[in-house]
Amino acid sequence: MMKLTTIAAALGIVGLATAAYAQRDPAYQAARSGGQVGEQPDGYLGIVGGGTAELRALVNNINIQRKAKYTQSAAAGATVEQMAFVSGCNLILQTSPGEKYKTPSGSWATRGSGPPERDSRCV
Repeated sequence: MMKLTTIAAALGIVGLATAAYAQRDPAYQAARSGGQVGEQPDGYLGIVGGGTAELRALVNNINIQRKAKYTQSAAAGATVEQMAFVSGCNLILQTSPGEKYKTPSGSWATRGSGPPERDSRCV
């Protein structure tokens, strides 16, 4: 099994590609800054609350792209789940104050000025 630090290094490009796509989408940015979506420990974007059909479609589209990147990176020897987990650790760490993320206990939190609460396995 690959170490999480090796997986984290491999995910540098994945995170940049996913972030670049999402940053170009104004609907995603509005949902993120409005607290309607947040990062999850599993590496995928989640909807805070019910969300509209349009928001669910947007999140689904982003998550499909993320899974494709994780699958592509997993060819280097890690599983898709390992790639997604490490990405989730990094994406939660990259949230800005005021943005939502899911804690290890499964509840949604709003990032404050300090570091977010992450899974103890995150490096």
